Amino acid sequence: MTAPEVRRHDDSDSLVGDVASALLDRLESAQARGEVPQIGLTGGSIAEELHRELARRAQDSSVDWSRVVFWWGDERFVPAASPDRNARQAREALLDHVGVDPANVHEVPASDQVDSAEEAAAAYSATLRSEGAGFFEVLMLGIGPDGHCASLFPGHPGLQARDAIAIAVHDSPKPPPDRVTLTFEAMERCRAVWFIASGEGKADAVARALAPDGSVEETPARGVRGDETIWWLDDPAASALPT
Repeated sequence: MTAPEVRRHDDSDSLVGDVASALLDRLESAQARGEVPQIGLTGGSIAEELHRELARRAQDSSVDWSRVVFWWGDERFVPAASPDRNARQAREALLDHVGVDPANVHEVPASDQVDSAEEAAAAYSATLRSEGAGFFEVLMLGIGPDGHCASLFPGHPGLQARDAIAIAVHDSPKPPPDRVTLTFEAMERCRAVWFIASGEGKADAVARALAPDGSVEETPARGVRGDETIWWLDDPAASALPT
């Protein structure tokens, strides 16, 4: 694994535009090699902007969206129709508009589909084992102001998970309290990990995540790296980094 690369942008619009261009190029290249790329999506406001930009550009791209496989790094354990679902956000902003194959969209089971977050995590793990490629072409992640990524929070028991693909998270410090998340071990099986952060509210967490010293226990985003790791930042999110 190489050291993380930082790509700074003047504002969130240029950030979203560059990430969209890079992702489309990456998908086109994978498909040109005869592969069916598998990507991990994230939630949040900047992800929603990215998804809308991808949908806007889809018709001008050579990406065959029916040959892209979709996963999520984490999900809120709420009913399937809840607006809190990362999958619902992605469907409304992107997936419903680009001709995906429904069989290639792998959501975490919702709270009105299974009885517990543990059952959802087990089912999602089983699907990744049977339908996954063994790695993500790109896994996109956000970072919270506290330094969390996916649903791995500072000081939370999930940070210690080993030999697991996905786990249940309870008592999340950020609502809703029950979630399902990929583990560090699962998230590191990537050709590329892309962190995407916008806004001054993320600046301290970004600086801690990229500092030479620090702990994963305090800043979980330090714990995820792929073969390639890129931090896509706008200037406010990068404002606490050394100049």
